[in-house]
Amino acid sequence: MPSDKLRKRPELIRQIGLIMVISFGVGSIIGSGIFKKPGVMASQLGSPELLVLVWIVTGFMTLCGALSVAEVSGMFTDSGGQYAYFNRAYNRFVGFLYGWAVFAIIQTGSIASLAYVFSDSLGYFFTFPRLPVSWESFALHIPFLGEITPFKFFGLKLATIAILMFLTIVNYLGVKLGAGVQILFTSLKVLTITSIIVFAFSLGQGNIAHFSQSTIAPEAPFSSIFLAFIVAMSGAFWAYDGWINVTYISGEIKDVQKTLPRSMFITVSTVMIIYILVNLAYIYVIPVGEMAARYAGAEARGQSYLVATDVARTFWGNWSGSLIAVAIMISTFGAMNGTIMMTARVHYSMAREGLFFRKIGEINHRFRTPGASLLVQGIWTSLLVLSGTFDQLTDMLIFVSWIFYAAAVYGVIILRRKMPDAPRPYRVWGYPVIPVLFVVIASIFVVFTLYSDIAAFLTGKKPLINSLMGVLLVSLGIPGYLYWERKRRMSSLEQSNDKSA
Repeated sequence: MPSDKLRKRPELIRQIGLIMVISFGVGSIIGSGIFKKPGVMASQLGSPELLVLVWIVTGFMTLCGALSVAEVSGMFTDSGGQYAYFNRAYNRFVGFLYGWAVFAIIQTGSIASLAYVFSDSLGYFFTFPRLPVSWESFALHIPFLGEITPFKFFGLKLATIAILMFLTIVNYLGVKLGAGVQILFTSLKVLTITSIIVFAFSLGQGNIAHFSQSTIAPEAPFSSIFLAFIVAMSGAFWAYDGWINVTYISGEIKDVQKTLPRSMFITVSTVMIIYILVNLAYIYVIPVGEMAARYAGAEARGQSYLVATDVARTFWGNWSGSLIAVAIMISTFGAMNGTIMMTARVHYSMAREGLFFRKIGEINHRFRTPGASLLVQGIWTSLLVLSGTFDQLTDMLIFVSWIFYAAAVYGVIILRRKMPDAPRPYRVWGYPVIPVLFVVIASIFVVFTLYSDIAAFLTGKKPLINSLMGVLLVSLGIPGYLYWERKRRMSSLEQSNDKSA
């Protein structure tokens, strides 16, 4: 239990309604993935049917996860959301590991990746300075895991750090300011993506035949197709990632036990529909085989490939590159803002319970925000930006995220047994099939992701075993737990002795 001193600190205010929660949810999920991932996924799958199917499967899985977690979110009102749910379903150690993982890689890695893509799109208009080759080639070698290159693309990384720290300050200055920014940019990004869908089908000069044109060889074994599907799921999961973020602000949501489950269902369903439609629009204009060829050509030249740019060129002409770059900046800006705001509440909650640095559990008296938590989060995220690239960060965070997503949904089953009579304003539909299905598929995804990651490293296709790097960052938190838990118990014992005296 937190000390008396911690109890007397100012609390967060419940001032966030349903529309604002949905805005945070949609805004946090839709970032760069829908622009960055379809090209590489087309090269991995080679089939329009499989490309659409992977977005449907991952969307359905995400919805199953959201529906399951929504049951738990309706049971409790604790700030910190999923961190608090792990404490109830499992124990303080598991809760701490999740909270530490959120801080070490899951959400901070997500913020870093979004900021990196924002700056990369900004680079369409500006040329970032580069360090000498001798500096950029400097690498820190981590045994059995690979190398980190902190000075590579240093100008791009500095711009990335600048934008994420700017949004950190925006959220430091108040919830309403951050919420206003979120609603604006969520509206802009949905309007932009809707415009791409409408123009692609009406003015994109596409062909319905593209939906049946596959490059998969007839003799291709099922095992290779299955593994390619699993690998492609990682890209789609990155695009859907962020669906659990709204639970982090549960301590600031009005009528949280009804509002939060409702908002999670609406958020994930909306994003799933948008993603499926935009991929259908991409395929209608450009065949999957051509997407894959263009992606391979861009990779060979050391460039990134965006299907959206080529699609937009058919109706926006030479302005397409600039407009898509602006669209990505709008999308990632909004996603960064929401993720920065919501994630800081997890570290804040951990500190309030004595399982993190005490200063992080303090509320800024003037702005009523977890200011220290926001600033520490911004500094650590900046270090992650220096450590890697967009692909390294996303691979690490997706792998670790889905380990905890599986545990979170399994927690629904545990709580049904542990607290059978507890009030549940919402009960997951299809229980226990939906939670069990999610846990099984998520487990398969994690195992095959680790397998493909190690295989890519051993064959020289990747310089780092990203999934294991993510696990290493999480495991580094264990000594911290032992220290803070020992300190908390000693404090509780002292208080008991004082009362006895």
